[in-house]
Amino acid sequence: MRPAGGDVLGAEAVLCHPALLSTAAASRSRTAEHSFPHQLACSGRRLCRRTVSRRHRPPASRVRGAPRGRRGRTAGCVPRPAGSESDHPGSPGVPRPARCTRAPVVTRPHGQASGQAHGQGSGNMTDQLTVSVLGTGIMGAAMARNLARAGHTVRAWNRSRAKAEPLAADGVTVAGTPAEAVTDADVVLTMLYDGPAVLDVMRQAAPALREGAAWVQSTTVGVEAIADLAGFAREHALVFFDAPVLGTRQPAEAGELLVLAAGPEEGRAAVAPVLDAVGARTVWTGEDGAEAGATRLKLVANSWVIAATAALGEVLALARGLGVEPQHFFDAIAGGPLDMGYLRAKSSLILHDQLTPPQFAVDTAAKDARLIVRAGEKSGVRLDVAEAAARRLERAAAQGHADEDMAAAYFASFPQDDA
Repeated sequence: MRPAGGDVLGAEAVLCHPALLSTAAASRSRTAEHSFPHQLACSGRRLCRRTVSRRHRPPASRVRGAPRGRRGRTAGCVPRPAGSESDHPGSPGVPRPARCTRAPVVTRPHGQASGQAHGQGSGNMTDQLTVSVLGTGIMGAAMARNLARAGHTVRAWNRSRAKAEPLAADGVTVAGTPAEAVTDADVVLTMLYDGPAVLDVMRQAAPALREGAAWVQSTTVGVEAIADLAGFAREHALVFFDAPVLGTRQPAEAGELLVLAAGPEEGRAAVAPVLDAVGARTVWTGEDGAEAGATRLKLVANSWVIAATAALGEVLALARGLGVEPQHFFDAIAGGPLDMGYLRAKSSLILHDQLTPPQFAVDTAAKDARLIVRAGEKSGVRLDVAEAAARRLERAAAQGHADEDMAAAYFASFPQDDA
């Protein structure tokens, strides 16, 4: 049984309440808009207009074909035109002299050296490469399309070829084997299910890998698997980049993922055109992908996402059990520090029965939750919420919700016959 929805979350004004994320001075750039999977932040009305409903999204040409010139801004203060609105969602219309964003490390436009103006001198923004995309699920397919639209030669492979075939209409060559896909590739991008799957596919591709090619490994594989993948890269003379992404279907399709990356600085220019095509910004966490610095950050971010998703599911389940109208809960927290865009966005999927197609599937979220728990155990950290969330996701998958959005973990609160 799905809860009654009403108009709890469908209106732009609800998602864009001034108090959402009142503790963060969120950047209005596209970078901040999709820094975490599917609306973790409501950083200005522009984001909310895009994410509330299809009719509020800008034309496809503005999303997918628009110039990328605003990408890759360096963390710090950027001058703001006089009279513009404050970045703080709670202070609309208040002029501020500068917009300041803070990141854990300094970020630069892809391929840009320190002190170099964005789009000047690097030449990387227009470089055309041969890119192999291994894995064309929700994320991989979107990344392959954006790489092709950016002018690169793209060859894609997927274990189930039928899932890759639609990419041909976007100018992507669909390969029959991993080896065929990576032949003469300048960059190999992997977006598969987990670490063992990545290693298996790369071994199949090994005979055709070009020495010196860059490997952008974007699958969420966990800390332990990175050592095996980096070892494979060394054995085959590949330049290894640990490069998971934050974002789900919508930002992936728009080319607005946040890339978390670690890899040698001298090799970054070679992968800059690829990162620019798939993402709005890259956060560099280190110079050695084998240290898994980017993957560690991805697990930390995903732990928050999974915990928040489990909590909102239980809130709606308890409301149903106690006979509380969900709208009354949202009215009660509106405008306060407990209100948040992610809560409302994911709750909307449940309340309005919009769990397919998924932004991030239950089955994949369960895998990530287990990686988080394992990482905590190896570090001597007990993660009770992550462990419970993993069980909820696995239970929802067993009930038949594996391919629905991770918000479907809501149904784990009820017996299968009742769900």
